[in-house]
Amino acid sequence: MIKTDVVIIGAGPVGLFAVHQLGIKGLKSEIIDNLDKAGGQCIELYPDKPIYDIPAVPECSGKSLTDNLLKQIRPFGSTFHLKERVQEIKDKKGIWVVKTNKNKIFHTPNIIIAGGVGSFEPRKLPLKSLTKFEDKSVFYSVTDKNLFKNKKISIFGGGDSALDWALEFSNYSKVTLIHRREEFRGTPHTLKELEKLKKKGKILIKTPFQIKSVNEGDKLKFVKIENNDEKTENIETDIILGFFGLIMQLGPIAEWGLSMSKKTIEVNTKNFETNKQGIFAIGDICSYPGKLKLILSGFHEAALASVECFKRARPNEKYRFQFTTSSKEIQDRLGIKK
Repeated sequence: MIKTDVVIIGAGPVGLFAVHQLGIKGLKSEIIDNLDKAGGQCIELYPDKPIYDIPAVPECSGKSLTDNLLKQIRPFGSTFHLKERVQEIKDKKGIWVVKTNKNKIFHTPNIIIAGGVGSFEPRKLPLKSLTKFEDKSVFYSVTDKNLFKNKKISIFGGGDSALDWALEFSNYSKVTLIHRREEFRGTPHTLKELEKLKKKGKILIKTPFQIKSVNEGDKLKFVKIENNDEKTENIETDIILGFFGLIMQLGPIAEWGLSMSKKTIEVNTKNFETNKQGIFAIGDICSYPGKLKLILSGFHEAALASVECFKRARPNEKYRFQFTTSSKEIQDRLGIKK
């Protein structure tokens, strides 16, 4: 049994920043995530994709953001329980008993759910014959851009991820972008860039087409696509990339008696507590009037939730707001020596 001030469910950027906000207040946290590494969607789906809306950081990747957050929380020595999932929670006289699928038991006054959109996996192309090519020449996320250099790439999808990677890979690979509709869902700037590259012959666009089949054998050589008139074409292909969004599953969270709205958890905006005292939800998984699904919004939510966590974990101490720039106590916790 592990006693801790806070159990954080989810090791994405918002969960990691919650560790920081709790740590500077002197609170100990344990982090549980069903993925095999910290970083959440930033690492799992777009580690190399640029992020442009982190305050004071003009541009960073999902990986660099995660790496910096991990560096920032290193002084607090929090323990990560990866490839693990919370199965059940019980209230025991004001203390939450948290049990995982690996039979670990945590006792804590606070639970912060920072699980992004819950347990997730990419939606896949509807061909069983692609299974044998997965992680070799069929992918649903990009973890290493170098694997895609100087290749013939067929990208399926019509949203931001498909368009962004089509633009990126057109710099050094032959790209065919395939979408089942005529229109793409992207920003005006992205669509304008896509049209420029199409005119220059750097990107081949096939709409409205869907995947029909691939070649037999152990090596991917071509993909057959079909339009609404049943016209088919063969596209020479080394790699298939599919971007169709995620299948969202809340899993056991849906059984914890929390107030839900469209697969998100309802919270107040004072401290982002749910209808259960001591259980908080931050990041994409929470909802409230005016909610914006941005990382920076999640950081704000983590900061306010951490204050209430302190009050519950240290009921005999008065919470004192302190600036990190002037508090020696906080600087000592961060290991800063002057």
